Amino acid sequence: MRRLHLTLLLMPSLAVCQPLVNGPMPGHSDFLEATIWMQCLGPCSARLEYWAIDRPDSILRTPIQDSEARLAHAMDFVMDQVVPGTTYGYRPVVNGRPVDVGQPLTFRTQSLWKHRTDPPSFCVALGSCAYVNEPAYDRPGRAYGDGYGIFDAIAGKQPDLMLWLGDNIYLREPDWGSRTGYLHRYTHTRSLPELQRLLRSTHHYAIWDDHDFGPNDGDGSWVNAPLALELFDLFWPNPTCGVPGVTGAITAFSHGDADFFLLDDRTYRVPADAKTGAPALLGAAQLDWLIRALKYSDAPFKLVAVGSQVLSTAAEYENYATIAGERGELLRRIEEEGITGVVFLTGDRHFTELSALSLADGRVVHDLTVSPLTSGTYTAKTPNANRVEGTLVEQRNFATLTFAGPRKERQLTMRVFDQTGGLLWERTLQAERKR
Repeated sequence: MRRLHLTLLLMPSLAVCQPLVNGPMPGHSDFLEATIWMQCLGPCSARLEYWAIDRPDSILRTPIQDSEARLAHAMDFVMDQVVPGTTYGYRPVVNGRPVDVGQPLTFRTQSLWKHRTDPPSFCVALGSCAYVNEPAYDRPGRAYGDGYGIFDAIAGKQPDLMLWLGDNIYLREPDWGSRTGYLHRYTHTRSLPELQRLLRSTHHYAIWDDHDFGPNDGDGSWVNAPLALELFDLFWPNPTCGVPGVTGAITAFSHGDADFFLLDDRTYRVPADAKTGAPALLGAAQLDWLIRALKYSDAPFKLVAVGSQVLSTAAEYENYATIAGERGELLRRIEEEGITGVVFLTGDRHFTELSALSLADGRVVHDLTVSPLTSGTYTAKTPNANRVEGTLVEQRNFATLTFAGPRKERQLTMRVFDQTGGLLWERTLQAERKR
């Protein structure tokens, strides 16, 4: 690192200017390619320059992109001259000048470990319900958002990934009726100064929930659903936006020896009180894809991210328990297919808890709900028979998942922290063996 800093100081071309961007924010990283999102604060011509951290004299460059107002000057840059298991430094170049964002910028490609070594240890941060106040458009009265320092607390844990579990921007009444409104809300959130360190310091993935989609409790009837999906894809560089046979905010990826399945709980939702149609959260096609993908996976832990609680028995609000038929079908198929190591990752509820459900043959399915980051907190009033004792948290918080251990003895340690980064509880799961 000392060599890198000295090299940069001596490079005459590095004309430092004030930050002109939101981010940059690393998104999905694979073995031979990584994507980085960045938003200019106005019209710009931009590229990224990058280098292996131990080769600062070998500069690689992305093609130049001209920003577009209709895309809020947001862009994805693909780093496609990389090799596995390598850390790269990088910098934005905007309108021909390097931009100093005030902190070192790095991204890392995944390690090629299979058939070679034990899988790497790694850490994933989790959170949901991030509300950033804007008095001009907020409801009158006490501010709903607070505690933005939580983003620095998350960055301080140095996670390898950050997974946003929905309600990431909180669309408001002036926002969801127009493209201008959606772009305003995304840009306002991404411009928060307290968020920048976290955006820049790790790789980010996201699912959505109703407050990223449209009105409160929005379902598949929402007229602006296609617009919501387009702009979700613009601001979150997930691996894909859709999977074979299913459109929507759905994707999947692997990191280390864990497989992640990111679901869409809005596009196919039919409300629980529907009288002339079958209530649904995922819809038949998405549920079928998920079961096939879980069955195919040989990962010891299969992380399924979805906005609504899955295992809670509290049949209220938008919990899956209110859609008993489809929920029962999902759990029945997991059991019948003999799928092991399923951990649902959920948000929405404005409190945190871990739920566990034992299947007939002794396998256990878990559901870690993590909420909220900066929005208001709620009290868990309705009993959840599947809650793991000692895991209820009714304050702003975030969580981490740490994957570690030899290939055949992997462990997943869940930790929940308060908004300053203080540990509230932890639990460790052992990888299940197929029966």
